[in-house]
Amino acid sequence: MKNKFSVAIVATLAFSLGGCATVLNGTNVDYVTETMPGGAQVKFTDGSECVTPCEIEARRKDDQRADITLPGYKPTYVLIQSKLGGGAFGNILLGGGVGAIVDGSNGASNRLYPRPLIVRLAPEGSDEEAVLLDKDGNVLKTVKEHNDSVRIDVAKTIGPDLAGLEENMED
Repeated sequence: MKNKFSVAIVATLAFSLGGCATVLNGTNVDYVTETMPGGAQVKFTDGSECVTPCEIEARRKDDQRADITLPGYKPTYVLIQSKLGGGAFGNILLGGGVGAIVDGSNGASNRLYPRPLIVRLAPEGSDEEAVLLDKDGNVLKTVKEHNDSVRIDVAKTIGPDLAGLEENMED
């Protein structure tokens, strides 16, 4: 009798927690973009546009490219990668397959990286490169280093042209 009761409780939890990240996180996220200096035009592959500092609503499951331009500064782009978040593993343990399938299919358990997107632009005519910054203004890496590290994965969803695979092969 105890064994049947335990099975019933586990089954109830699995179905009630199914899609837990969907309920807690939703499938979209507020995506903040900043540049130094501010006032840059940013165009995302999903069609969103804004002038920095700005915020758009982005789908957690979509890789994207953010093209950034500002007069007097070198144009650059940043590849934004959708990665499986750590909460997905807790969902599998607590909610079983149902939660993992629901959250996996709609992207609710994913995170966008980098987030927030903070870029220090490089002045035209300089030897400087655009760099990614953390929330405290510390340099994480150059935009090129970041893009190179995620390019192949992001190209699977946004395509090799937008991911810069062809231009990267010329370097």
